[in-house]
Amino acid sequence: MSGYVLHVGRLAAPGGVLDDAYLVVEQGRLVSTGTGAPPGTDGPVVDLPGLLAAPGFIDVHVHGGGGFEVNRPTVAEVSRSVVGMARFHVAHGTTALLATTVSDSAEALLTAVEGVADVVLSPDGPGAGAQVLGSHLEGPWIAPSRAGAQYPAAIRPPSVSELSSLVARSRGTVRLVTLAPEVPGATEVVRAAASAGVVVSIGHTDADADAARAAFDAGARHVTHLFNAMPPVHHRRPGPVPVALADDRVFVELIADGVHVHPTVISVVAAAAPDRLVLITDAIGATGAGPGRYRLGPLEVLVERDRAVLADHPETVAGSVLTMDRAVAFAVNSAGVPLEVALRAASLHPATVLGETAKGRLAPGADADIVLLDEDLGVAGTIVAGRVAHDPGGLLASLAGDRG
Repeated sequence: MSGYVLHVGRLAAPGGVLDDAYLVVEQGRLVSTGTGAPPGTDGPVVDLPGLLAAPGFIDVHVHGGGGFEVNRPTVAEVSRSVVGMARFHVAHGTTALLATTVSDSAEALLTAVEGVADVVLSPDGPGAGAQVLGSHLEGPWIAPSRAGAQYPAAIRPPSVSELSSLVARSRGTVRLVTLAPEVPGATEVVRAAASAGVVVSIGHTDADADAARAAFDAGARHVTHLFNAMPPVHHRRPGPVPVALADDRVFVELIADGVHVHPTVISVVAAAAPDRLVLITDAIGATGAGPGRYRLGPLEVLVERDRAVLADHPETVAGSVLTMDRAVAFAVNSAGVPLEVALRAASLHPATVLGETAKGRLAPGADADIVLLDEDLGVAGTIVAGRVAHDPGGLLASLAGDRG
């Protein structure tokens, strides 16, 4: 079976949310959408009157989940772990992601990007999991003073040579790099990365406003977890946050879990930059595993309730145990972000950051990456490239031939 129709209560289309809508899927792509009675088809028509069909979530900053994490000792272990985390997150509406490393030795990062590349370039990818689009290197070229939960001994000066080695070993699948723009050598890396088609994000930084502006002028186009691991906003020393919010070229990440950023601040950012907000999880391997002690690279992490902190420094948050469905729901229900803004921040905007023109939207010609949400914004089903990847209630059982 290569084609089917979803008839849904609501559809998050590019122009707004449509009531009583349909999507026609053939061979992994959307061929048409509309409202009212769906067109005739040789394939099944699945009626889902109580659900909202939205573009699948794209997480550009995720270290792990379900007990899996990207930083592993061997290439094979990295690949297995990346597949595991992709399968975990697809159950939470994520249809594509960047496997994100933490600061580590040069050899460890080469191992990581090679293992990620093996998944990206495999004909089978992660199987029934979210599509892995490439790697995001968070560090090691960051400010020691803003290390956060990054291993301090692994932090080092930015290096064009190391960047080139990582891009080569990844076979071109390094997609995003986070660095501190004020560190000597950073500007050269920003320019080299931009020339190589790698998106540069500023983060884990002590940059002032001038350094942030210079980085954006040099080619940086993204900010890693806005507010976290960077100077706070001051009315005479604004730092990177206001500069990023005022620059229409720059997308800004937020971790919408109520731990990293207050809901009021989330609402302010959404109002200031509704077309440049990117929701991320920053999830670690402990995500989904419950309270306890875990590892984040070489560091020990303590998870209590919905908060992950360094075990020996509990004032420092250490990634998150967030999933993309919860991020969207928190942004809407707790921070008052309009639903359409939150959905675009979880799909269209990250796709735009990465230049993925066939993702992040439900329109003819786009990849059939779909998340089905109930009235509480919980995930009722996930479809990746037209294939059912998550169907906890059996609502998509008639699409057996399109099951991942």
